Amino acid sequence: MTPQGSGMEIVHLLRAVTVELGLHSARFAQRNDMHPTDVRALIALMDAARAREEMTAGRLGAALGLNSAGTTALVDRLERAGHVRRVRGERDRRKVVIEVSEEAVELGRAFFGPLIDRTMGLLRAYDERETAAILGFLTGVRDAAAERD
Repeated sequence: MTPQGSGMEIVHLLRAVTVELGLHSARFAQRNDMHPTDVRALIALMDAARAREEMTAGRLGAALGLNSAGTTALVDRLERAGHVRRVRGERDRRKVVIEVSEEAVELGRAFFGPLIDRTMGLLRAYDERETAAILGFLTGVRDAAAERD
């Protein structure tokens, strides 16, 4: 296979993986009476927590491409369902920060855990250099997709 052919095969496979992950996420949303945007919001909030960054409603809305009213409705909906809570910021007590509840984390872990475990099992087959190449490639694709025209 030519390098160009294998490159396009990877591009098409990456698209297929993206579709399957989206369908997996949609099944989680449907089973838990959530909107797909709710799931994206929870992921954004967990990513912020992992990075030790406080997430305000404004930052969350910007990350999801929502206006202020849409963000408020989203956070209200997630709060009513017990998935998030509003708390005072640690650095600036005047800020209201959105945090994911432990119940929501456990709900996600129960559903996504088996997929994460299988993925980690696949990664164990690669050495450090190969893992670094995969990480570099996926980071580059993510960054390219995040670029705004």
